[in-house]
Amino acid sequence: MVTVYDAEPNKLIRNAAEKLRGKVEKPAFVGIVKTGAHCVRPPIQEDFFLHRCASILRQAYVNGVIGTQRLRRHYGGRKRRGVKPARHMKSGGSTIRKAIQQLEKAGFLTKEKAGRKISASGRKLLDSAAKESV
Repeated sequence: MVTVYDAEPNKLIRNAAEKLRGKVEKPAFVGIVKTGAHCVRPPIQEDFFLHRCASILRQAYVNGVIGTQRLRRHYGGRKRRGVKPARHMKSGGSTIRKAIQQLEKAGFLTKEKAGRKISASGRKLLDSAAKESV
């Protein structure tokens, strides 16, 4: 049986994002605001929110229990500060929080004491996406 660990992550996330279409609602502010202090402008990608939701679902599958702060660190990046050395900056938390809430509302994540964990339906969705991407 093919699992998430066997599939190439970019193909897996692309397939999972297509499966999430219609099940997750995009907030109004997505595409207008930056996703973090390290970014220059909002993401140009058309289905950015679906891809972010699929990526968060994959992170929950691979890492177990996840939270907003851990994902902010994961999606952060290098902030160039002019003459001073560049530093790592965390990503913005609002987009991540809304994505987690939408995935929980759709039944793909469940609430734990320390964060969110992938549910059986979320695991099933990612395994079927992995099967298609291999």
